[in-house]
Amino acid sequence: METRHLRYFLAVVDHGSVSHAADWLGIAQPALSTALSRMEKELGVRLFERSRRGAAPTPAALAILEDVRTSVTRIDAAARRAQEIARGSAGQLTVGLVSSALFDTLPRALRELRRRAPGVRVVLREMSNAEQAEALQTGEIDIGLMHTPVAVGGRMRERQLLRDRLLAAVPDEFEVGADGMVSLAQIAQAGLVMYPQSQLPSFHAGILDAIRKAGHEAVVSQEANRTLTVLSCVAGGCGVALLPSWIRAMDFRGVRLCEVRDGQALPTFDLSAIWPARSVPTLADLFASLDLAGAGVQGEHRLVAG
Repeated sequence: METRHLRYFLAVVDHGSVSHAADWLGIAQPALSTALSRMEKELGVRLFERSRRGAAPTPAALAILEDVRTSVTRIDAAARRAQEIARGSAGQLTVGLVSSALFDTLPRALRELRRRAPGVRVVLREMSNAEQAEALQTGEIDIGLMHTPVAVGGRMRERQLLRDRLLAAVPDEFEVGADGMVSLAQIAQAGLVMYPQSQLPSFHAGILDAIRKAGHEAVVSQEANRTLTVLSCVAGGCGVALLPSWIRAMDFRGVRLCEVRDGQALPTFDLSAIWPARSVPTLADLFASLDLAGAGVQGEHRLVAG
């Protein structure tokens, strides 16, 4: 049974007349009568009692009326959803993200996505860099907001979003200079609280290299794989952490944030969007095209090979 026949059936029930229904549908009355007769033949029942006053539904028609109406409604909804998905304005998008994306990048992205594609359902997963790299390869997430450089297997696209300088997170009782700054020598002496080397190898190596080139021995006194855990360790006197300046958005008791007086050689803390390169546009492409960087780095899309 064709969907249009179901629509014809509903039109006659709603208008009470074949001629009125034909006018509303914009088709010829004989064509509508033929379609109804075909529907009755397929079902093996009479659907309407015709008279001069119009067409009244039979008990058989009334018995299937709500089922037909529900079916047509669902068909229409499915068609709209298919069209929205084809346009990239509906569907589900799973986004992996590191904590540094939470304070500026993610809120901006969600506002913009709701404006551009309100039908998209977003699943958010806070994950480490290493977890995101694996999840991108297995298809567990569609796009990752992560620190770069990072190695991800397969053909990926990358867009740099932010490039952030580092601040020193020190315990409240830490002795700072009159200018409110600390030196690399003080940081080296206190010991470092850092993300694990396996999590951010380039960032880890860049910090240690900058301290050593300044003539100091760099020692990692504590590792922690989440930013809040890093701050907790600093507050607990485990050492000093070098964190991106977005950390100012957090007020963490027991921790003071300071500029590094001689920290020009320290690496930057970069945030990028990375997602699989596909031959057809995806929701990840749409998400990455949003104004995720704001007033920060407006990175170009580029292909990267894992």
